[in-house]
Amino acid sequence: MKLNILKFAHLARPRTHEGAPAVAITPELALRRSVLACMLWENEFYEDGVAIAGRIRELVPKVAAEKVAALAVEARTAMKLRHAPLLLVREMARHATHRAFVAETLARVIQRADELAEFVAIYWADGRAPLSGQVKKGLAAAFPKFDEYALAKYDRAGVVRLRDVLFLCHAKPRDAEQAAVWKRLVDGELATPDTWEVALSASAGDKRAHWERLLAENKLGALALLRNLRNMKAAGVDEKLVVSALGTMKTDRVLPFRFLAAARYAPQWEEELEAAMFRAVAEREKLVGHTVLLVDVSGSMVVPLSRRSEMLRTDAAYGLAVLLREIAEKVSVYTFSVGAVRVPPRRGFALRDAMEASQPHGGTNLGAALEAVKEKYDRILVITDEQSHDRVPAPKGRGYVINVASARNGVGYGAWSHIDGWSEAVIEYVRELERAE
Repeated sequence: MKLNILKFAHLARPRTHEGAPAVAITPELALRRSVLACMLWENEFYEDGVAIAGRIRELVPKVAAEKVAALAVEARTAMKLRHAPLLLVREMARHATHRAFVAETLARVIQRADELAEFVAIYWADGRAPLSGQVKKGLAAAFPKFDEYALAKYDRAGVVRLRDVLFLCHAKPRDAEQAAVWKRLVDGELATPDTWEVALSASAGDKRAHWERLLAENKLGALALLRNLRNMKAAGVDEKLVVSALGTMKTDRVLPFRFLAAARYAPQWEEELEAAMFRAVAEREKLVGHTVLLVDVSGSMVVPLSRRSEMLRTDAAYGLAVLLREIAEKVSVYTFSVGAVRVPPRRGFALRDAMEASQPHGGTNLGAALEAVKEKYDRILVITDEQSHDRVPAPKGRGYVINVASARNGVGYGAWSHIDGWSEAVIEYVRELERAE
């Protein structure tokens, strides 16, 4: 075998999974695109979840500690991700250059009681090891956030229990009342919370009665209500109670794609779901000028967000389109796959239906789609997984690529403003970026 061979592999330009030239980006940008649309350890169309998690691990030490810490907080607070931020902090704890930021970041990232135990499980994923001092400090700072209801609700059987975390981090209670709660946690005597999960698990079979009681007593949060509509339908729950709950649910923190996903398996309540969705996007500041939306409907987008999720990546894209349709002063909507198709100027679920039916879910020709948009605009927003087959030109004016997947390489850089994730935070980013111009 010859060894004296000139090798050019390191000079090769990165490409998308579909073959288009991608942009070589910094480790910080690579970490952002791997994290902010990541359902941790969940397979995507082009990459498996283990590979994505491995890339995150490799990138953390290559990015400044304060940047990784800020990304973890952004992922949890702005993008509403739960597991990817925990992995970031766990990887920070491995490296001497990053450890000083671990305690504060961990305390900010943990916002639900079960995340205390989940973090320790992630920490021990490669084998049990003593928790570092910074990790103990962060867990100890986070533990007092949660009252008895929260601790009881999330004290689930698993490799790590909440009492284990308490023993490991030696958290200090705020007062005698909290100390008593923690003693009940240790002794397994926490008051049983009145949640829908507890009610259904304790049910002897009359699930309809339990669902109707929970609805009548307003014991279901917005997400629990949306996720269980099909179960309520199967149990024969009184439709008046469901309609009433949808009409009064708090929608301020619910993104449009949640309503779109719920309507897929509970279409009989589509009218009420749409009304609730419009409440969720109402009274938002307008994006002035003419906005063009270009929504990816290629085959790689028609995949679940996770193994247990009934939401597709297209739901995330359609949800953002529905939101932008409401807040943009003037808007034109196109879909693209093999070609580009202009969608009728509809709203809500009708807009979703128009995008879904606009063309077959085939390949990804973003470059050709951009060339097909002939109208003038103040900004163009592309919602996509960025895995184009063809070369992507610069936008004709302000251009934003909103990336809704975690694949290694993407096309939305250079002349484009690149945004990862699909929460309402991406819209605020656009607004703030333009204000700063």
